[in-house]
Amino acid sequence: MINILLCGNEKVFDGALTQLLSITNRTKETINCYIFTMDISRIKPEYTSITDEQVEFLDKVLKSKKIDNKVTKIDVTNLYENEFYKCKNETAYCTPYTLLRLLADLVPNMPNKILYLDIDMMAHDDISKLYSIDVSGYEYAAVKEKYGSIFIWPDYINAGMLLLNMEKIKETKLLEKARNLIKTKKMLFADQDAIYRSTTKKLLLPRKYNEQSSFKRKDTVICHFCKRLMLLPYPHTENYKQWQIDDIHRELKCYAFEEDLKEYVKLKEQFQSKVEKGEK
Repeated sequence: MINILLCGNEKVFDGALTQLLSITNRTKETINCYIFTMDISRIKPEYTSITDEQVEFLDKVLKSKKIDNKVTKIDVTNLYENEFYKCKNETAYCTPYTLLRLLADLVPNMPNKILYLDIDMMAHDDISKLYSIDVSGYEYAAVKEKYGSIFIWPDYINAGMLLLNMEKIKETKLLEKARNLIKTKKMLFADQDAIYRSTTKKLLLPRKYNEQSSFKRKDTVICHFCKRLMLLPYPHTENYKQWQIDDIHRELKCYAFEEDLKEYVKLKEQFQSKVEKGEK
């Protein structure tokens, strides 16, 4: 079984659907997916939990691939408010939902090994190749951040993919230390900085497990549709996500996930039709 952790509000539905399709289309392993969510509309009206209908649909899609697959919604609103209410990094560079992974040690009955993934990632190969990596002697495994490892620190990580050893994390109190940093020190990259600064021992993995640049490498396991530096027609940054299909075709010249995205379009239409008809 592969345990996966995703985080977000109702706007992550497209990302979760595309990502989980890419994963289940490439692995025979059972997928057990947790989605941490919360209602924090006190900050912005759109900061509401992923809906039960969205999670139920994701669960049905995964079960259509393999009956033992499962998607579980976990509302961590109370935990978040207890830890991060109006903290220094609540309005950081990304949404407050990026902080939810830092609560994983406080949620009861979470498995000892969890693969955390940002919602803008797609599996290009069987993720069991990643999940099977031994992290027993480490708090987590990660890949270097493509820009941060140049401009911040040589071993600076991209926290979009973290293969977490929860037993070790609880022992070293990594997430507790990270939460304390979030509450007391304003940081440029908030959650990512907090994790990096709180780390005792990490395993650095090859870029194929969190590819942040190229879509053409055949050995890539996880592709990350993160912010990119584009050189033409002039140097600038763009932030195209996998569900923005026309954009990733035109701007990123990415055609690596055509079958997944065709399936996504059909399923999204089915979901929208059910919502409009008031069906469950």
